[in-house]
Amino acid sequence: MSSSAVEIQPIAEQKPQTGWQLRLALAACALAVVVVVLGAFTRLVGAGLGCPDWPGCYGHITWPDERHEIQKANSAFPDAPVDVSKTWPEMVHRYFAGALLLLVAVLTYLAWRRRGQRTFKQTLFLMALILLQAAFGMWTVTLKLWPQVVTAHLLGGMATLSMLWLIVERMRERRRYVPLHAFLALQKLRPLALLAAVAVVFQIALGGWTSANYAALACVDFPTCQGQWWPQADFREGFNIAQQIGPNYLGGALESDARTAIHFTHRLGALLVTLLVLCLAVLTWRAAARAWALVLVGAVLLQVGLGIANVVMFLPLPVAVAHNAGAALLLLVILTFCYHIQVTRPVNSIQVNSALTQTQ
Repeated sequence: MSSSAVEIQPIAEQKPQTGWQLRLALAACALAVVVVVLGAFTRLVGAGLGCPDWPGCYGHITWPDERHEIQKANSAFPDAPVDVSKTWPEMVHRYFAGALLLLVAVLTYLAWRRRGQRTFKQTLFLMALILLQAAFGMWTVTLKLWPQVVTAHLLGGMATLSMLWLIVERMRERRRYVPLHAFLALQKLRPLALLAAVAVVFQIALGGWTSANYAALACVDFPTCQGQWWPQADFREGFNIAQQIGPNYLGGALESDARTAIHFTHRLGALLVTLLVLCLAVLTWRAAARAWALVLVGAVLLQVGLGIANVVMFLPLPVAVAHNAGAALLLLVILTFCYHIQVTRPVNSIQVNSALTQTQ
């Protein structure tokens, strides 16, 4: 085995935890992905107000689907007639979100029983986060899709998924060992990796603001916007977070120039994120972590491709939902890379010689 292989591969790695608590956390993480995707689907099909009440739907545990139930619901909510094509996406999303809340509650209980575990504080924070997320889900309905709440709800979902994934990583208790020079090269990437993570979070917030204000199709050409490199836009109105709550925000309430400002800013954010992640990937490749470099490039290019497809294909539902899932994937990839840098440790010469001996 050559010395160059030692630079790339971990010399030693602790045995990952395989207990049922880890499997429960993995199930919760998978369920969080489903909830995020269902939330995007619900928003994109215009079902955010499919049920005008909360937590039920027109007073039902599921949703009214029989003729007499629909007539009764229409009488009780004359300003929000039943649309079955929108009630079921909203309630399915709520059911999955409720199941996720129960799973996190179980994880929190188990962590409380074993308060010495390394994930105890993170699990408590996760429980508080998901309760806040449930409140945002309620406010999304009661405040009639107010963009500030819709965007915060999206960020809360991404934060919940990210926290669950980091808890899974900590439960695995994996520790990677690399030669000292590779360790130092990775540590130098920490500031850029953190900057890329922050940029992705801001870009997700911009994406949520774009969707909540129905600005995804404010520019229907690419790479220009309305045939211009810098279109006429009203940034002040587009990013007025103090805008008043109207009777209903379904369909949006902003003028064309304000929506153009939001969409165009989201494009600029995508350009910044792409440059940051590609720069990080190049430096990661030079630090001999080539697998990570390829993963970073693949995740960001996939997301950029989905974003462009949304514009040129006029926001097809499958692509738009995939774009939301791609944002979650890109965020998890960068957060996992940051965690990878944190848990990597330098190996001494004795460990290197021992590893070389075992592989010969």
